[in-house]
Amino acid sequence: MNILIIGSGGRESAFAWKIAQSTLTDKLFIAPGNAGTSAYGENIALGVTDFEGIAAFVLNNDIHLVLVGPEEPLVKGIHDYFLGRDDIRHIPVIGPQQAGAQLEGSKDFSKEFMLRHNIPTAAYRSFNRDTLADGLAYLETQKLPIVLKADGLAAGKGVLICTSLEEAQAELKAMIADAKFGDASSVVVIEEFLTGIELSVFVLTDGHSYKVLPSAKDYKRVGEGDTGLNTGGMGSVSPVPFADEAFLKKVEDRVIIPTIEGLKKDGIPYKGFIFIGLMNTNGEPYVIEYNVRMGDPETESVLPRIESDLVDLLLGVAQENLGEKSFSISSKTAATVVLVAGGYPGHYENGFAITGLENVKESFLFHAGTKSVNGEVQTAGGRVLAVTAMEDTLFDALQQATADAGRIFFDRKYFRRDIGFDLI
Repeated sequence: MNILIIGSGGRESAFAWKIAQSTLTDKLFIAPGNAGTSAYGENIALGVTDFEGIAAFVLNNDIHLVLVGPEEPLVKGIHDYFLGRDDIRHIPVIGPQQAGAQLEGSKDFSKEFMLRHNIPTAAYRSFNRDTLADGLAYLETQKLPIVLKADGLAAGKGVLICTSLEEAQAELKAMIADAKFGDASSVVVIEEFLTGIELSVFVLTDGHSYKVLPSAKDYKRVGEGDTGLNTGGMGSVSPVPFADEAFLKKVEDRVIIPTIEGLKKDGIPYKGFIFIGLMNTNGEPYVIEYNVRMGDPETESVLPRIESDLVDLLLGVAQENLGEKSFSISSKTAATVVLVAGGYPGHYENGFAITGLENVKESFLFHAGTKSVNGEVQTAGGRVLAVTAMEDTLFDALQQATADAGRIFFDRKYFRRDIGFDLI
């Protein structure tokens, strides 16, 4: 079958790598892809929200399945667009329709959903321009630190942790009155600050049955020792040592099953991945957020551990018989180290030549912000490459991934050398 992956990052590189291994795959296309994805399929110069262009390509190239990587096209309704056209509605799209995508597209919607279906999460209230004064007064009654979340998509930057009342009130005004995050912060969720250890659990569902994918933990801070600014992710590990069988059973019973059942009760069709961001607070799981796609760089640690044929699983989603599909996970540990451009997540420059890729022989190499110019691989983003090692122990995987990250070169390259060492 012919498959189209939509996206251009490390997540989509990992998907392309995995899908290319399937005996069910005839032709693989990635739109727009990057310098690395071209090793697994053909890159197509289409934007992820160019729905008309994507539809024309799908028709002209006999595409049998579309896998949507990033959240933006899902929140903007790419699945609904396909269903709304008679000529392409028969082509399965892996990723929820717009109603389901609101789990990520609106923090207020997702919190209401959790409350409605008794899914454990932090206490919260939402405020907008009309209720800003109430929000400022509400802050005076809350414990510190306190979390402010822009309701809409803010490119991963819409969450603030405030440690003083003055800071919280100033930021709430900036978000709502001054549109600090544009339309995304026209509504702001004020949320209780949870303490504990974060992790992510991923679920693949056809709307009825589901498969629980490997757990993972990612590292957001740019600096070693979890210091500095938040990023899209500097590395990840899978599985998470502290997420034992008993804890994951709580996650399944208290979060995953109520989420799948809640979507059904609310009449929201859902075919695709659900990323559940969790806080382990004294052994109890609380949901921090939902995403409606796989995480990045967690995907680069999770997919190598899935031994089953991913295309067969995706067909199970499309045909609503996922529960009948066999599913197995490797007992090995995967560790991912992300190489970023100097200056990221602030200002950085692109267009530097990348060398030494051929030096990486013991790890998987997933491209993120790269492009090919006259046969030369160059940097083309903040997060440039992800190096994933899979070994018997976490220590060995981390050691291998970190060593291989050091074997690649580009001007002002930076990576964290302490990913995962807090878990050893």
